Amino acid sequence: MNQKLSFSKLLSLSLMLFAMFFGAGNMIFPPMLGQLSGVNFLQSVAGFVITDAGLSILGIAAVVMVGTKLDDLVGLIGPKFSIFMGIVIYLLIGPLFALPRTGTVSFELAVVPFIPDGIPKVAVSVIFTAIFFTVTYILSLNPSKLVDIVGKILTPILLISIAVIFITSLTNPMGEIGPATGEYASIPFFKGMIEGYLALDGLAALAFAIVVISAVKDFGITERKSIVRYTLLAGMFAGIALAITYLALGYVGAQTSGNPIFENGSEVLAAVVFHLLGKGGNIVLGIAVLLACLTTSIGLSSSFSDYFNVIFPKYSYKKILAVVCIFSFAISNLGLTSMIKFTLPALVMIYPPAIALVLLSFFNKWIKKPEPYALALLFAFIIGIFDGLKAAHLSLGSLSDMIAQLPLFDLGLGWVLPAVIGCLIGKLPFVNFLSIRKH
Repeated sequence: MNQKLSFSKLLSLSLMLFAMFFGAGNMIFPPMLGQLSGVNFLQSVAGFVITDAGLSILGIAAVVMVGTKLDDLVGLIGPKFSIFMGIVIYLLIGPLFALPRTGTVSFELAVVPFIPDGIPKVAVSVIFTAIFFTVTYILSLNPSKLVDIVGKILTPILLISIAVIFITSLTNPMGEIGPATGEYASIPFFKGMIEGYLALDGLAALAFAIVVISAVKDFGITERKSIVRYTLLAGMFAGIALAITYLALGYVGAQTSGNPIFENGSEVLAAVVFHLLGKGGNIVLGIAVLLACLTTSIGLSSSFSDYFNVIFPKYSYKKILAVVCIFSFAISNLGLTSMIKFTLPALVMIYPPAIALVLLSFFNKWIKKPEPYALALLFAFIIGIFDGLKAAHLSLGSLSDMIAQLPLFDLGLGWVLPAVIGCLIGKLPFVNFLSIRKH
């Protein structure tokens, strides 16, 4: 039986997925990318799209090809690794980065433009984020469809806001697009790829896949091939929408490339909106971003608490939620620039094994056993450690110099060859240290 989904339902599914991915980071990173890359903004945005939207689509595809949820994908190596990888992903899209970022971005775009001179920014930040995460905690105790409804309303408002900013920037440019800076001048595409890690959509997609697959089933699609097809189509449409949005935001940021460099994307966006639309524009954008970030915060904190409550049932959902909100409040007051500085090295370490797992899952019929996955991910992670040290401007001396000789290392892809070698070693018939345990 060939089951079909109407275009309107497929569009609804795609918009739902877009709304899940489009959060705080998606608003602020492309403008900063545009400012730093200047005339090379098209190349850097293309790289950003690859590791954000591209990896998101591949992640969802990987999950739906092997099962219905994150555990089915990471479980290709084994149940213990499944728990470990799940914890790492939820920590990153939860209290370690994505969740605190909702509070920080809300503050930067909804409050900072209106703080009078002379009032300490840090003090206002502490008060604002305390209120923000208190509200998150209260609403997450009983998350309801209200969050989904608000999300469906706010996402179009945000998109309309971005469209207005983009169109206004075409008719009233903030300035001429200037030269690229740093690595954006020499390797703009690959630098954009590394920056795409920061949006976290590539990792989040692995956790979100179950929501998309369930939504397809709720539309009455039960045939396996049809579920895979419509899940992939929704992912592709959402990815295209993300790419267009990033291009618009990147272009807006590129118009500021002739100005002094801002600290982060929030400052770029706030400055552009004020220049183009005045304080009124900052108010509208600030309110929309604040409510959207609050919705995202509720979704992330409740899903994180649900996941850890299942793994550690002796700790109640309420207690986990409280700890998550308090921790996120503390981290959010480090400031967006500091958060990015400390988080990028960790993401550069984690992404290579995650990408390797996603790509190898498409060859599962050929691989057939867990060892190729395990060794490929291990080798990718080892090289990822050196990528992370490089991002943190640290070095292990001659050892770092030796690793830097790997093909593509300067482009942030030094892990590719070791991962392939690890997979091939794992395929050898006498390498079966995990298969024996399974039996």
